[in-house]
Amino acid sequence: MKRSVLYIEDNEKIGSWVKDELQQRGFSVQWLLSGEGAENEIHQHEVVILDIMLPGLDGFTVGRRLKKAAPAVPILLLSARTAIDDKVEGLQFADDYVTKPFHTDELVARLEVLIRRSGGTSSTRIALGNHIEVDTELQMVYDKDTGAEIILTGKQHQILMYFLRHPNQVLPKEQIYEAVWGEAYITGDKTLMVHIRRLRQKLERNPDAPEIIETLKGIGYRVKL
Repeated sequence: MKRSVLYIEDNEKIGSWVKDELQQRGFSVQWLLSGEGAENEIHQHEVVILDIMLPGLDGFTVGRRLKKAAPAVPILLLSARTAIDDKVEGLQFADDYVTKPFHTDELVARLEVLIRRSGGTSSTRIALGNHIEVDTELQMVYDKDTGAEIILTGKQHQILMYFLRHPNQVLPKEQIYEAVWGEAYITGDKTLMVHIRRLRQKLERNPDAPEIIETLKGIGYRVKL
């Protein structure tokens, strides 16, 4: 299930970049250029990203209205302002505060924490294909058809979790190897390929025609959510 974000940002360049980044990581994003009427949209979402510098109603005013309309939905403020007074005012209603410029990895991590704290997701389980579920909280993998846990080796588990941290992204084999093994990839090394094949044997209904871990020939792998 995609996590749903209401994103309010008037800068079209920044807004387009953030929306694309979040969607690539498995979020569903509704992007508004102003806060007008945002309180009518908030109930459809699990978390709000709100820029302070907005045309018309400023972010502080919008944020207070949103919190009144939906107290349980967490709000993450974005601002180029670094003044303590602004942070203090923002945190009167917001649940977190990120200063521009920021890295999307940090933004995603903060969103995940806010959603988890608020109980916004009905489950911590991510569906892979039609028969696999991964409980990201317990770090366990299940076959939905039988309810049985699928036991992975340490490296298989690390590879799968790395895919889930980068959903829908094409990941070069070099990047995966270096992230999981913590050392430089040597051209021609088959270690990752062997582990992917064994992981597919545990996850895929037909490992020879994989539906969960896709191979993009000459590039790398991708897991779609």
